[in-house]
Amino acid sequence: MSDQGTALVLGGGGITGIAWEIGLLAGLAEAGVDLSGADFVVGTSAGSVVGAQVTSGAELEELYARQLEPATGETAARLNRATLAQFGWAMLRTRGDHAAFRRRIGSIALAAEKAGLTPSEQERLDVIGARLVSTEWPERPFVVTAVDAESGKFRTFDRESGVPLVSAVAASCAVPGVYPPVSIDGSRYVDGGMRSAANADVAQGYDRLVVLAPIPRGIGPIASVDAQVTGLIARVAVVSPDRHSKAAIGKNVLDPAARASSAEAGRAQAMTVAQQVAGVWTG
Repeated sequence: MSDQGTALVLGGGGITGIAWEIGLLAGLAEAGVDLSGADFVVGTSAGSVVGAQVTSGAELEELYARQLEPATGETAARLNRATLAQFGWAMLRTRGDHAAFRRRIGSIALAAEKAGLTPSEQERLDVIGARLVSTEWPERPFVVTAVDAESGKFRTFDRESGVPLVSAVAASCAVPGVYPPVSIDGSRYVDGGMRSAANADVAQGYDRLVVLAPIPRGIGPIASVDAQVTGLIARVAVVSPDRHSKAAIGKNVLDPAARASSAEAGRAQAMTVAQQVAGVWTG
């Protein structure tokens, strides 16, 4: 990694997280703080979708307008109580062993797929491909995070990985129990958010870092954003949903019906954090 320059970290947070982050980015650019030209971009789960779009060269206003389109034909997904209970049990059984926790979560994802509780892998790849502006890796430095479902190992993908962009993003967005693990290089991968909702430490070495984190707090072995950025670099700003954004996002982050309101709330919130972000990015 570089020992200087700017890094933009885009965290996970479902469909509404994608919308909120794009709204925030558009609003910040309007306020004179354009983060889309970051020297290095890290995307986890929802953030991998946003990162792929931003680094593709697409205009932020165009991306924002897409978030406001009616969610016709899209159905809401949800992490059900049974799956959440399995997550909790995995945390209890693997306390202190983070890789073991991720292996258990991976086994939950594989079992749900085998039981027919998730869409097919190809269906999911098609959905992700439709969300991206381009299906080719950008020339700019961009990293996507994921977790090996069987080994529990954390992995990053970039242009040099030889992995299709759509596959990398779909893997990073593969919420266990909701979406199927994605096949890459003979392994199956699940959501990068199973290690951390943002994986901000991947940007280690950059001296100016902005983290957009729809879900900033960690649970058990899932690292929080604050824990990862503490002492990481000299200048950092973490932005997470404020009260109005939380209300707009609602309780189900996988509900496309809340996409437009989440984008609008993110854009409105940008006005309140622009000075803080500018102090890190350009100060």
